[in-house]
Amino acid sequence: MGSLDPLLIARWQFGITTVYHFWMVPLTIGLGPVVAGMQMRWHRTGDVRWYRMVKFWGKLYLINFIVGVATGLVQEFQFGMAWSEYAKFVGDVFGAPLAMEALLAFFVESTFLGLWIFGWNKLPKAVHVACLWLAIGGSILSAYFIIVANSWMQHPVGVVLVKGHPVMNDVWAVLTNNTAITAFTHTMFGSFGVGGAFLLGISWYHLWQRRRDGIDTVDAAGRVVSGVAPDIPGRDGSDHSIWITSLRIGAVVAIVAFAGVAITGDAQGKLMFQQQPLKMAAAEAACHTGTSFSVLSVGKLGSTSCSDVVPIIEIPGLLSFLAKGNFTTTVEGVDQLLPQYEAKYGTNLPDNPIYGSRAGEKIDYLPMMEVTYWGFRMMIGFGGIAAFAAAVALWLTRRGTVPRSKGVMLLAVGGILAPFAANSAGWVFTEMGRQPFVVAPNPTGVDGVYMFTAAAVSPGVSAGEMLFSVIALTAVYAVLMVFEIRLLVRYVRGGIASAVPELAEPDQPESDDHSKSDVLAFAY
Repeated sequence: MGSLDPLLIARWQFGITTVYHFWMVPLTIGLGPVVAGMQMRWHRTGDVRWYRMVKFWGKLYLINFIVGVATGLVQEFQFGMAWSEYAKFVGDVFGAPLAMEALLAFFVESTFLGLWIFGWNKLPKAVHVACLWLAIGGSILSAYFIIVANSWMQHPVGVVLVKGHPVMNDVWAVLTNNTAITAFTHTMFGSFGVGGAFLLGISWYHLWQRRRDGIDTVDAAGRVVSGVAPDIPGRDGSDHSIWITSLRIGAVVAIVAFAGVAITGDAQGKLMFQQQPLKMAAAEAACHTGTSFSVLSVGKLGSTSCSDVVPIIEIPGLLSFLAKGNFTTTVEGVDQLLPQYEAKYGTNLPDNPIYGSRAGEKIDYLPMMEVTYWGFRMMIGFGGIAAFAAAVALWLTRRGTVPRSKGVMLLAVGGILAPFAANSAGWVFTEMGRQPFVVAPNPTGVDGVYMFTAAAVSPGVSAGEMLFSVIALTAVYAVLMVFEIRLLVRYVRGGIASAVPELAEPDQPESDDHSKSDVLAFAY
């Protein structure tokens, strides 16, 4: 096949762009409801602190949303550009959820978010906050339809096979696929974990900055004595309360989110043991049938053979609990599952022109064990770190402020990345563990409804064209990343005054947003 393989490059392209896009999605979903809740609190109490919180966190939410939309547009175009055979195979099924996502969910979120951006002091307060809730609902609905499509690839249901192609005959079965429901709830809780850590880390930074500048001190009992800095816009009497409240909201959201992730993740894992047993066996380094869970295994880098895997730490019975809900039922290992896959789906790729030069190649059904094994553990580990950090943050701030240590502050800010890493590792594990299938077979579904990844790539696209495409898209995404990070850092460092510019203009009432420059500044 030569050194440049169009299939490999196409997979790298889809992986890079999709993982990058998914950095924006959980922050949008996780931060949106918190901002809406803050706005509802402001309407009910009239407390200016909540107004300022809405403005500040809402601006960061919008920056992330806009870049997320820009990066998401590429995803569906790739189906036609690099994966035309895949698009033809799944088109009769994907048409419905993707059309719903574009025509219903995306239009709803973009329309009502626009009304929220430009509706300050122009719409009644109840209508204004309702616009934000509708936009958030559109984002969540959009995520659901995308997950429905992805989950069908993991567990195809609701179809019949017509001339070698699946045709949907039960849209309700597709929309209520148990794989989709568990993946959706798991993703939602993971997104709330991202939003919680985002609030916590940024709020910690501002509270630390107040300690560093001597605005806040502590008394003999260690309780905070908050102060003001009249010469710094926004650093008034309400500034401390804004950050400590945001921090505590973020910490609670992160803890609750991790509990939800654990519960839904357990349900999702049990489904995977039924639907894609080899993926889960690889993730556990379970080479032989048994009940033990491997906490740590080592093996030869790049190996796809169980003979090179050596368990170092095992917990008896835990694998059975993860798969079956008890501690005694044996779980089939890789060595037992591989012959079953080969007997059912063949040992070699079919001699079909769709496979090109790969026709007749031996099929390796075992996913990359390093990726599935460590991806599974990174997902759990980073999620646990984020939840533990949130609990520690609640304890350390129980007296109303944060320690003066710069090192602890850097840890808190760096902790923002932990749930992002957990989400990314989870998706990499889910997608890479499905290989060599792009549409995994359903063990209890219609025979023949599956597709090898080797058959999915566009036959008319050369390796050079794919390479140019991946380099160009990666470069564009890198520029967008720099753009977003610079904007976020700029407004985070500016604090409340960066989102409420009237604080620098004492004669301008805070609730008067009729200035065009202010409205546009808030939007962009």
